Amino acid sequence: MKRTTFALLFACLVLSVAAQDSYKVNYTGAKPTIKDFAQAYFSQVEVWDDPVEEVGLDEATNAFKGAWMRYHEGVEQPDDVKFVVDEKNGYILYESQYENDLIRAEMCYWNEVDGKHKLIAINIACFTDGRHIPGQFDGLSFMRYNNATKRMTDCDAPGFTALYMNDNLDYISYSLPRTGKNIIETAWLKNGKTSQRVLKWNGHKFSY
Repeated sequence: MKRTTFALLFACLVLSVAAQDSYKVNYTGAKPTIKDFAQAYFSQVEVWDDPVEEVGLDEATNAFKGAWMRYHEGVEQPDDVKFVVDEKNGYILYESQYENDLIRAEMCYWNEVDGKHKLIAINIACFTDGRHIPGQFDGLSFMRYNNATKRMTDCDAPGFTALYMNDNLDYISYSLPRTGKNIIETAWLKNGKTSQRVLKWNGHKFSY
């Protein structure tokens, strides 16, 4: 029988993108929006400036931050950058295209059923010729916002079941919802095909 070597892939993909794990959210009005979450996150983290401690943002997330800061300050984006802020649907998209390479970053949030918390996600994925070729900093990370403290804190992926690397599986990527509530998980197979699973949000966690 052909031996298959398994390695936990999901743990490598679900990353913490910053050393800081708590962020104060300032907002006006009845409740925060995706703009408030983005501003809170990007204004309270810094670019890596210590090669030993690696404190702050990686290069991909820092590019996302740069696009956000240009948007926030009313500065035009570079020609190779697509940047969408959909406040109504609670979604932000950053895409940077260079020749055949694409960096795609997303941010969105979900309301939790208790009415006291929100779940925020940041997703980074890199593609070459339309196929997911993960860079060093690809991954999906989560933060949980607490209405009482007005802070969002890094948290584990709620309800995810790990996919394991095997002889048929190359990589895994995720797509956050601009509309609806579900995350799409794509398994990129070595034969060039793909397989997808839907992670359904139920107000507490995701399930397949």
